[in-house]
Amino acid sequence: MSEYRRREQSITLAPFDEQLEDGSGGHDGDTTAELLTLNFGPHHPATHGVLRLLVTLQGEVVRDIKPIIGYVHTGIEKTAEDKSYWKVIPVIERMDYLSYYFNAMAFCGAVETLVEVEVPKRAQYLRVIHLELNRIMSHLVWLGTSALDLGAMSMFWYCFRERETILDLFEMSSGQRMHTRYFQVGGVIEDIPPGFAEKLRGFLEEMPGRVDQYGAILSANEIVLQRLRGTCPLDADTLLSLGVTGPLLRAAGNPWDLRKADPYSSYEDFDFKIPVGTVGDNYDRFAVRLAEIYESVKIVEQALEGLPEGPYITEDRKVALPPRHELATSMEALIHHFKLVTEGFRVPPGELYFPIESPRGELGCFVRSDGSSKPARVHMRDPSFVNLQAFSHMAKGAYIADLIATLAMLDPILGGIDR
Repeated sequence: MSEYRRREQSITLAPFDEQLEDGSGGHDGDTTAELLTLNFGPHHPATHGVLRLLVTLQGEVVRDIKPIIGYVHTGIEKTAEDKSYWKVIPVIERMDYLSYYFNAMAFCGAVETLVEVEVPKRAQYLRVIHLELNRIMSHLVWLGTSALDLGAMSMFWYCFRERETILDLFEMSSGQRMHTRYFQVGGVIEDIPPGFAEKLRGFLEEMPGRVDQYGAILSANEIVLQRLRGTCPLDADTLLSLGVTGPLLRAAGNPWDLRKADPYSSYEDFDFKIPVGTVGDNYDRFAVRLAEIYESVKIVEQALEGLPEGPYITEDRKVALPPRHELATSMEALIHHFKLVTEGFRVPPGELYFPIESPRGELGCFVRSDGSSKPARVHMRDPSFVNLQAFSHMAKGAYIADLIATLAMLDPILGGIDR
């Protein structure tokens, strides 16, 4: 029987001490207990994406988990290598439908560093505003879907109510609610429209109170507290050895955050805290992400109040499209527009890795240029793929009832693992 077919079967064959890799005995010393191997997913709402888990159970206790991915292989990285640099952005954004601004930021940051393009200060602040709004939106989807998994259905509607307001803001600034292609190499595609700042201020005034409500509702829910407190902890050293970053690492007490450790896009201009946990259990993971929403609101407030004057994109016409009103009067503008649209700009030979702090941890983009107008190699270091390694370490020895909450705390959608 092939290995694949063997995995497809649910088996209750051998004694527990024969099936465990370490040869240890059964639960509570019972060496005759049988194991049940079952498939969880790949098409299941609680998997938060197209993910298959091969779960080995002894009664209700999880003894082993093998994540199996590759059910939606989109070939995005290879597709990016067949497009000019500025046409890669909408493709890269679609690797994660909850963090499209972060995907675009990582790619644009890598290309801008290779080309040595200076991004105007106003564009950097506009990027920060949209990045932190995107972080809040991603955390809202995580909170709503995670609470839904635990039976708190009303939280799903509350979180998506605020998410819709953020998508309204994205539509107002870019014309699109998702996959906006608002970030452009050298800046952003256009300035914020009239009325955007006022609508954003209204959201920022309202959001902290809404987060207070979320915390009050869930902190009074005994089922949620029992499912989160003390369940599936993992220490910071183990997480670091697996390359895990973001809220999972911070929940274990390590305050690593690239916005502080290696600032980009003027993050050094803003005053904010890095929430950390103590024991690294599911409750700490929940608390850290909830606290990050408050900090993101503070960052957006500072960026909006201190938004500099000036251009929203680089004035280097060899990288950025010229204003449309110049096309009818300037032959140079028309030539640059034609060259950029048909061929794109050329990037000097070289390679670069550009990391940023996404809602799930370190998101990095590696770009290698051969001097042409198309990248020779594009590779994304998506945190979902890396963080998934920690799942079996968290869940082994826990009850199957804690499996869902742990997977939910691991990642909202496990975006990017099937790129």
